Amino acid sequence: MKNAFHVMIVPTLGCPARCRYCWSSDPASPRMGMGTLREVVDWLKGIEKERVTFTFHGGEPLLAGAGFYREALPLISRELAHLEPEFAMQSNLWLMTPEIADVLAEYHVPIGTSIDGPEDLNDTQRGEGYFQKTMKGYAIAREHGLKVSFICTFTSRSFHEREKIVRFFRENGFTLKLHPALPSLRNDNPEPWTLDPADYGELLVYLLDTSLEHLGRMEIMNINDLCKCVFFRHGTVCTFVDCMGSTFAIGPDGGIYPCYRFVGMPEYVMGNVADRPTLDSLADSHIGRLMRDFRAFVNRACAGCAHIRYCRGGCPYNAMVPHGGEIKGVDPYCTAYRRIFDEITGRLDREMADSLPFEMGPFPPARQKGRKPGIMALMRHQAMKMRMQMP
Repeated sequence: MKNAFHVMIVPTLGCPARCRYCWSSDPASPRMGMGTLREVVDWLKGIEKERVTFTFHGGEPLLAGAGFYREALPLISRELAHLEPEFAMQSNLWLMTPEIADVLAEYHVPIGTSIDGPEDLNDTQRGEGYFQKTMKGYAIAREHGLKVSFICTFTSRSFHEREKIVRFFRENGFTLKLHPALPSLRNDNPEPWTLDPADYGELLVYLLDTSLEHLGRMEIMNINDLCKCVFFRHGTVCTFVDCMGSTFAIGPDGGIYPCYRFVGMPEYVMGNVADRPTLDSLADSHIGRLMRDFRAFVNRACAGCAHIRYCRGGCPYNAMVPHGGEIKGVDPYCTAYRRIFDEITGRLDREMADSLPFEMGPFPPARQKGRKPGIMALMRHQAMKMRMQMP
């Protein structure tokens, strides 16, 4: 099977929302034209060893309009058919219309959107009226058959409302994906909202307990992914995977960056799609070498850590922020990662010891009646879901 290659297309950094902790919105940002998108397609024609997932990100990608996607999606599907392209989008849904929804539904584009909890709490962080506008767009998307999941950003303030937030997601039947408010290289706007690493670790353990308590009735994607990291001994999602050389973000002007969080900062451009750079030339750019420096730093600094195989020092962008863009440390959320990985590992070890001798198979036998579900029960639940989704 070909290796996964992830291209994040950022049609614009503009966004109609003004979230109080946002670091990426730029009202003056240009919008990507179809000429630039064709350059993206032509560039990828030369990267034939990979299959590609395209994620439309921002800013707000729906600012590109229905016409952009009506032309872009069939162009990518047709011209890059040999790469088996798949699509995704991250949007606040304010600009969702039936016309756009129909186009996205035709190409099976799942959407991630953002709600930080109940309306009053959400709008305190994201701005008055945000909740209603997003839920209106959500209704349109669902009416047209689009799959929509929710990302919840926890800040230094909403951390203290975690029980209220989790109850909101559980009662509405929404899948929860956690995102911590993070500092940025672009500006200081997020700083007052940034989630403290110790609080983040406590939050992850709380969500682990919540996920197990409501197993089969509430889905917390982060917990599923963290448990998979430990169980399978390798990272599977952003932050806990070596994404260097397999993930790129394309800005409105065709500039290539190692991640969407760098888009809009000229000092982190690796190349431009119009020049048809090779993967080797991108790796040899200033930021490409910086990413390799991070990998080497992790190999040294984390050599004695039990979790290095699946943590990989966390996110290189996060690691660069405290040092002005230089590699002088690992992800500062290391303490949070270590806490949750220690917790999962410890519980899994105890469960394995308690279940011996167990029957042969990929997972130990089902838990005994009356015993609270554990890590193995969660992994068994995920395996069953995957099996049911297989054609």
